[in-house]
Order: sequence, then structure tokens, then C-alpha cells
Amino acid sequence: MTSQWQTQLERLAAGQPTLLTGIRRGVEKESLRISPEGTLAQTPHPPGLGSALTHGSITTDYSEALLEFITPVSTGIDDTLETLADIHSFVYRQLGNERLWALSMPCIVSGDAGIPVARYGSSNVARMKTVYRLGLGHRYGRMMQAIAGIHYNFSPPEAFWEAAWQDDGAPGTRQDYITRRYLGLIRNFHRWSWLLIYLFGASPAVCASFLRGRQGHGLEPMDPEGNTLYRPHATSLRMGGLGYNSEAQRGLAVCYNDLDSYLKTLKAAILTPHPAYAQFPCGEGGDYQQLNDSLLQIENEFYSTIRPKRVAASGETALTALRRGGIEYIEVRCLDVNPFAPLGLDAETIRFLDAFLLHCLVEESPPCSPAEQLVLDENLATVVDRGREPGLTLAGAAG
Repeated sequence: MTSQWQTQLERLAAGQPTLLTGIRRGVEKESLRISPEGTLAQTPHPPGLGSALTHGSITTDYSEALLEFITPVSTGIDDTLETLADIHSFVYRQLGNERLWALSMPCIVSGDAGIPVARYGSSNVARMKTVYRLGLGHRYGRMMQAIAGIHYNFSPPEAFWEAAWQDDGAPGTRQDYITRRYLGLIRNFHRWSWLLIYLFGASPAVCASFLRGRQGHGLEPMDPEGNTLYRPHATSLRMGGLGYNSEAQRGLAVCYNDLDSYLKTLKAAILTPHPAYAQFPCGEGGDYQQLNDSLLQIENEFYSTIRPKRVAASGETALTALRRGGIEYIEVRCLDVNPFAPLGLDAETIRFLDAFLLHCLVEESPPCSPAEQLVLDENLATVVDRGREPGLTLAGAAG
């Protein structure tokens, strides 16, 4: 059945055929620096790349060896990819004999001790960023933090929002309307994000060094020497129990039915001490191994496949910015680096993402109950581990 919003989109597009040609996009792409031997680079952030703290296009994520490339907001797919290509080209000229690893799951690593935490300098902001990363390493292990991915930022053009708001006759301000629609997009994204994992998951295998000393992982040797392990029908180990996953956060019943509930849940997690984290110093005697012992040190620690976002003003936290101005755009966080694309991402994937996100936006999006969320989480986990298994079926919303 065609939804009222889909009908509205068709009606608006009929009168303004260019309504969606100005979709705003941005890409954040992570890549590990590696040695000529294929091991994780132990060298500091290359000086020729500028300051990781202040550079607008090139920074580091968790590790000193995990580069992050950031494109500016653009309405052209080709422009975005050209900028990403320019960043890659510039970076390669500064790496000497090092290379960029083309996969999401890490190269040869020698345990947590072989993954250097990113350093940003001696200012308060720089030290806070490093301490936050030290905390992540203590809580989840540094190995997990060495996994790379692609984040895709998306927002329809202002002309679309203005036309849709006027056409819908919705109460409240235009920003209230935009926020509600983005939350609907996010709920539908959770319902159907398994499709992105199925189509674009590119991490079914991992170097055996990543799992050295770890039992019960369930992976099989891919080669006679056992240097590579894999799950035969897996799509994205990065998105499963071996990747970005947190048992401690499973109890967070994050609600996307309204912005206030979302903000309150994450704020409570930032303010609530977690007993398991009390063992790590947070300033005692000048020893900072984490920012605090709360379930979340800051809101960015919450692992999710999609985030509501707003550009924060100077000194503002992400949650404060959302509370002040509502949702401005969304960030998709479940994409593996594509090893078959020179940049890790290509135009075909971006076009599909745009179509998928627009579908999530215009389809009816009823509130999501805790029971439905459990089913959706199980579907995602099933596709992560068994997505290419012949005859696989997923549960419906009712289970």
C-alpha cells in the first residue's frame, strides 16, 4: 500500500521535479596505516598530514594508525568522490613506504599492546580525546577499536523540507516537523538495515591474529595454515559479536519514537556509574585512564547503526546541540569498507543509499516497541552471521 508520505512525495515532485536533486552528503572513511609487511604501523601520525586535532579533512579515529578522511558537505556524488580521491592521493604522498589497508577488519596485529592510541597534543581538548580513547580500550579492548568503516551523512535539501511541511500542514515549527520525520526515517532504517548488511557487507573473514587467544569465536580456517579465519555465510563480522558490539550497552533501551526520550536515555547513561568500569582510574592521583566510570563516557560511545546529528556549536556536546536545534541530518554507520572500490566506496553504493534512505523517510513509520526492537536486532545479527546462507528467512515484526 502506498503511504500518505510517498503519495505526498510524488505530488511534490510532480510540481517541483528538482526537489530532491540537492541531497546533501558527506563521507567519513577510515583506513589503517600498515607497514610493507602488512602489519599495523607503529609510527606516529605523519607530520605531512597536519594536526590530527585540527585538520578538517584528515584526522585519526581510535588509533594513531587509524586514519579518518572527511569530505565536506556536497550535493554532488561525483564531487564527494573526487574530494575523497584527492584526500587519498595527498595522504599516499605522505606515507613513505606505508600503505592503506583496504579492508574493514584489521591487518596483522600483535594484540592490544600493538595498537597505539591516538595522540593529539597537550591542550585540554587534545588530552580529553586521548583519555576517552584510553577508556574505550579498557572497556572493549583495543582490537575492536582497530576496525575501520564508512560513515555516510545524509540530509534532504531545504526545499524538500519546506515543501513537505507546507503540504502536510503539520502543527509546530518546521524544525519540529523535520525532527519527527528524521525519527521516522531512523525507525524504518532499523527495520530494514539488514538489507544494507546483506548487499554491502564485506568482512566475512579476518586475520587470525585478530582472534589470537580468543576461544569460542566459531570461525573456520580459510587456508591450510589457518592465517585467515572466516564464517562461510557471513556478510559483515564488523557488525557482529567480533566487531562493534557492547554487552554493557545491551541494556540501554534507546527509543527513537521521540527526541526527548532519546536524549534522556543517553544522558542517563552518561551520568550513571557502571560498576565494571570503576576499576579504571579517572583522575585519581593524576592518572586518567578514562573520562569517567559511567556506562558511556560521552554520547559518541553509544554504538548504533545510525545516529541523529546536528552540527554542534563551540563548546556544545552532541546531545546539547540536538536539544537546542533538533535533528539536522543522519549518519549511517553500518557500512564496511569496500575492498573492490579504490576509495572504499563508489557512486553506485551512494545512489542506492540515497534511494534506501528516501524510502525509509517516505514510508509510514509507526512507533517501535521494545518487542519489535528485539526482533529487528535478531534479524540484523542473523544477516551478519548467516546472510548468504541459501534459504535463509528473517522474522516479521511480530516475530
